[in-house]
Amino acid sequence: MLDVAKKANVSLSTVSYAISGTRPISEETRKRIFKAMEELNYRPHPLARGLASKHSRILAILFPAIERGLGLTELEFVANAAEAASKSGYHLVLWSAETNDPEELRQLTQQGLVDGVILMEIHKNDRRVNLLRDLDFPFSMIGRYDDDSGEYVDIDFQQTINEIMTYLLGLGHKDIAFFNQSQSSFEAGYGPVVRTKAAFEDFVRKSGINGYTVFCRPSPQSGYEKINTLMEKHPDITAVVSMNERAIPGIMRAAAEHGWKIPGDLSLAAIVSSVKMAEMMVPRLTTMDPPSAELGRMATELLIKSLEGNCDESPHILIPCHLVVGESTGPAA
Repeated sequence: MLDVAKKANVSLSTVSYAISGTRPISEETRKRIFKAMEELNYRPHPLARGLASKHSRILAILFPAIERGLGLTELEFVANAAEAASKSGYHLVLWSAETNDPEELRQLTQQGLVDGVILMEIHKNDRRVNLLRDLDFPFSMIGRYDDDSGEYVDIDFQQTINEIMTYLLGLGHKDIAFFNQSQSSFEAGYGPVVRTKAAFEDFVRKSGINGYTVFCRPSPQSGYEKINTLMEKHPDITAVVSMNERAIPGIMRAAAEHGWKIPGDLSLAAIVSSVKMAEMMVPRLTTMDPPSAELGRMATELLIKSLEGNCDESPHILIPCHLVVGESTGPAA
């Protein structure tokens, strides 16, 4: 910076103001400084700036090491959060840590490497949320805590389930199975699993149709085994809704082996699965496409507003998934 100041014939503090934008300087001076920076190939060092300002301008998005891993749909949330951070002059890093072991998170916050964190994969009683509140460390959430407090954006799971079920009901389906994620994720209180199960069973009860909830590990083999067992017990099922995209290839394999045509004999729809994933399947899946771009961007913007003192309240934002009809659903046989 001193070299830049000498070349541009300004003070060191003026160079700092030009880079940070914290104080106004003339346009002519600003251009002279940036021309000097370009000629000297000077780039501000983010960690050095962080040491000086006590702000790193680095955010961490926390994605816990869960059994299904990080897939295409989850990566869309991360990618859009990173884009929103970049537009506001922040960097975003992906941090993976165990949900039930917040000590890694404690170390991350105490090392001064990041200014704030975005939590994903929220559980109803999430120890990470409790820790960050105790530390008074800035954070936002993609998902909801059990007490419905804090700054969060989340999928409206009730409306998402209602829309896909209403669509299938309109096609004449009255025996529908819901493939959720694993039993262990439900018992651990993972928010999406708990909320979609409740929403599905509520719709079934109010509509008077036959509905079957299936917990399934996130693998094609588990999907294959579960659909075979289910159809043996309930052969009248004509539609499957899945919030477990890794199980879907197994469901399709079982259908092929039994000679069930999709969608002629069995309609298949996914929820909280991206259109990009749905287009990889044959036939192309009907899906409730998650609002990944909006949620990733909004969670980042909420955190940045909080860091910069521009957030007067704790917003609660719910956005439903969007129905994209593919080739895997049709009228009930």
